[in-house]
Amino acid sequence: MRNPEDTIASSAFAFPLAASLGVTTAAFDAAFRALFRARYAELFRLIDRGYGDQALAADVAQETFVRLYRRGAMPDDVRGWLGAVALNLARDERRRSSRRLRLLSARGPEVTMADATPGPDEELAAGERRSLVRRVLDRLTERDRSLLLLREEGYSYREIAIALALTESSIGTMLARARDAFRSAFDAMDGESAAGRDNATT
Repeated sequence: MRNPEDTIASSAFAFPLAASLGVTTAAFDAAFRALFRARYAELFRLIDRGYGDQALAADVAQETFVRLYRRGAMPDDVRGWLGAVALNLARDERRRSSRRLRLLSARGPEVTMADATPGPDEELAAGERRSLVRRVLDRLTERDRSLLLLREEGYSYREIAIALALTESSIGTMLARARDAFRSAFDAMDGESAAGRDNATT
């Protein structure tokens, strides 16, 4: 299987660098490959944890690096830039997917019934694969979820601020609120799960 790094670099995505940068294409390629090896897995985890979709995570991580390669130069804060692009791509793709589902539903039951739907066993298996943390994250706002995911990946306050277009001085307060929201959602979901188990045994 071909390495995504080589797929990106060998496609028609290589743009000549501006002469004013004083950087050769070979130097950028070397920096790009090193960055890809260092950060691809991190971007994959960021999106997979946030959306619970490995296919989406792989597509978004690769597309993020495609966009960096097309850019032809490293941003001032490359990690913050990668995080911002990846989160925006994932959010846009999920919105498109939601719109497609609404359109299918609006066309009537003959369309949706014709689609393959998972059986009870498949649904149960899919539910078992989702972690409690993933389900709790779904209850948070987009910003709170992104704040927690970026911090979990080790982003600094400055990098988080760049990724989410926020002021660095506000990140500490926002993270504290996001953690409080997470704990509240966790406690509520844990209570719901306990009630469900009790009902199942009575």
